[in-house]
Amino acid sequence: MPKWIPYIAMLAFVAGPVLAADSKDKKADSKAPAKSAATAKAPAAKPAAPAPVKPATAAKPVAKPAAKPVPRGVPSVSFSKQIAPILLKNCAGCHGTTEPKGEYQLHTFALATKPGESGDMPITPGKLDSSYLYKLVSSKDADERMPKDADPLPAAQIALVKLWIEQGARFDGPDKQAPLASLVPRKIHTAPPASYRVPIAVTALCFRPDGKELAIGGYHEITIWDPASGKLLRRIKNVEQRIYGLDYKSDGSLLAAAGGTPGESGEVALYDPTKAVLVRVLATTNDVAFGVAFNPQGTKLAACAADRSIRIFDVAKGAEERLIEDHADWVMGVAWNKDGTQLASASRDKTSKVFDLKTGESLATYPGHGETVYSVQFTPDGKQVMSAGGDKKVHFWNPTDGKQAAVVTGFSGEVFRVELKGGRLFSCSSDRMAREHKAADRAQVRVFSGHKDYVYALDFNEPTSRLATGSFDGEVRIWDAASGKQLLAFQAAPGYPPPSTAQVKK
Repeated sequence: MPKWIPYIAMLAFVAGPVLAADSKDKKADSKAPAKSAATAKAPAAKPAAPAPVKPATAAKPVAKPAAKPVPRGVPSVSFSKQIAPILLKNCAGCHGTTEPKGEYQLHTFALATKPGESGDMPITPGKLDSSYLYKLVSSKDADERMPKDADPLPAAQIALVKLWIEQGARFDGPDKQAPLASLVPRKIHTAPPASYRVPIAVTALCFRPDGKELAIGGYHEITIWDPASGKLLRRIKNVEQRIYGLDYKSDGSLLAAAGGTPGESGEVALYDPTKAVLVRVLATTNDVAFGVAFNPQGTKLAACAADRSIRIFDVAKGAEERLIEDHADWVMGVAWNKDGTQLASASRDKTSKVFDLKTGESLATYPGHGETVYSVQFTPDGKQVMSAGGDKKVHFWNPTDGKQAAVVTGFSGEVFRVELKGGRLFSCSSDRMAREHKAADRAQVRVFSGHKDYVYALDFNEPTSRLATGSFDGEVRIWDAASGKQLLAFQAAPGYPPPSTAQVKK
């Protein structure tokens, strides 16, 4: 197992037997002949008689030539519904916001019409020969053809791109600057398997505020469990491929989720956890969303994603109030201070930051980890920030100037998550353990051991003094945080039969 396995890398673990049912459906779909709009027959149009030209007496601005009219019988290609999904799935991963190949960015329509490093125009309305995008996707040369190191686009999709450009490369969305993912109609996500053939990595879990239910990210679903018995209570379906962040509103009425399909799409959404239904999609992105956090008042939600963004939403209106793009790489986690005026972040750019939410400006940057920062939290009084990362340490630092205050060591693996409640600091790491430290003097209180794989997810419920941990092998454990005793262990995979003791011994 490689040293650095953040939340994206573990997806290879999912792409096996658990997808068997889905692959049958996809194979069936692939056998159906694709009908291209480019093959539709159109009646020959009678050329119109030229209009008489009146000599100009004064110089006038030259009008832009009109886009090529669409012949009768040939439907107009929709960028939002037909072209954007192609670009989003096949191009945005290498030509997005972070280190775009060839300096070509295709994650918004506005950028898709600008030249890259070579100077060639990706898209020139009405002109295939001057549209570098079409040249690359239709090339017969495997070394030149895009997508790079992948199967060529299906002939029907190439024909669709060709027809769209010939028709004038029209944009039919509300905003040319908007991410492609926000233009594409919300897809009906793949249904989760009725019974899992293999468990999948637990990348997010969260107690309901009263501690009586536990939400866990699954494959295209969020599962709700009874933490006292390990019984499955509900399944929230029609969800993105994987969930990387979960957070309950303080009254338990809403569950926020962040997730996505790596390199393709991301989603931040609100769900009714009792009815197990979607309430509202707050944002869609070109890559996965990693974290969500309600402010203490429950009126705002912060979300972060692999596109370097931090977004602040008004929960009641569902409107995005602020977009922060200050990090140079994935933003892995976000956390509010006690009065909701500041937000701390953790990033793969090896820094943690604090932002003033009135202005969106960065107040302090902490570069002390020197490795990926996975998780971040404010201390209850807001006077310090603690962050954890790939350097196998938890750092405490000042949000006013970014200066280090203290460092907690003793971990033998990367620290994936930290949580501080009631003066108790909990953490989990790649050394297969969770730990508790005192917040006051950082002294270690106990170690929660027993997991057989990386422990990625953790949540502590103060009212019940219960700690939940989730690992790469799909196991969830419930602990009595007061004594350190394990109370329960189960696989968070509906219908999965765990191996028998005899099978394990073999």
